[in-house]
Amino acid sequence: MRVDSGGVNIAYEVTGEGAPVILLHGFPDSGRLWRHQVPALAGAGFQVIVPDLRGYGASDKPAEMQAYRRELLVGDVLAVMSAAGAERAHVVGHDWGASVAWTLALMAGDRVDHLVALSVGHPAAFLSAGFAQLEKSWYMLLFQFPGIAEKWMSANDWARLRAWTAHPDADAVIAELERDGSLIPALNYYRANLPPESFLRSRLELPPVQAPTMGVWSSEDRFLTETQMVNSGEHVAGGWRYERLEGPGHWMQLEAPEAVNELLIDFLAG
Repeated sequence: MRVDSGGVNIAYEVTGEGAPVILLHGFPDSGRLWRHQVPALAGAGFQVIVPDLRGYGASDKPAEMQAYRRELLVGDVLAVMSAAGAERAHVVGHDWGASVAWTLALMAGDRVDHLVALSVGHPAAFLSAGFAQLEKSWYMLLFQFPGIAEKWMSANDWARLRAWTAHPDADAVIAELERDGSLIPALNYYRANLPPESFLRSRLELPPVQAPTMGVWSSEDRFLTETQMVNSGEHVAGGWRYERLEGPGHWMQLEAPEAVNELLIDFLAG
């Protein structure tokens, strides 16, 4: 299915019936990332809504860098929810999808029932996580350079993407990036929302999130510190739950799907 979001067509799939839950992927994935979670959640009695975020998969890919600003991504999610008949939904996000989920809860809190953030914490907690997080985020500066970042990622059969990310589904992800032309849009997420000067701000004043929220961090995540997730609880007024998964890397829903599914069903059903 597709929905028009301000002139950008967003593709999404709906599986199951029951309380709606929307799953938001991040870099460099598509909605395919959630293939282990969709049947589990649908089987537990949820209506599962999975979009390809703009720039990815079957969704449109605007050419302008500023078309990937966070508020426009939130508008896409709201358009998908409305088209699917979900005026209010549980929202689960990973990586950039988690960043969009946090922003959605801040901008349109009345539309969010429960919030789950995998890997990426609250924006204020991320920016104040200190030098350890800055060190892990070095690539965000590289991604600011059009042309250079694209070549760095894709040269020699995507050797650096394979080695740097250690993505457990690298071949399929690279095939999608090549087929759909998603690399430049994917990098535009960083260019539109995380310019270098944003890291000069150690504090970001935002209202507290009102939805009950669960943050999940995995011990072998090479991009994000535990601090930025744990400290996210300071920015949640609706009830905070933190879970640490021992063993999996950044893509926990692929590397430890049963553990992730158990956490999601327990939290969302509760």
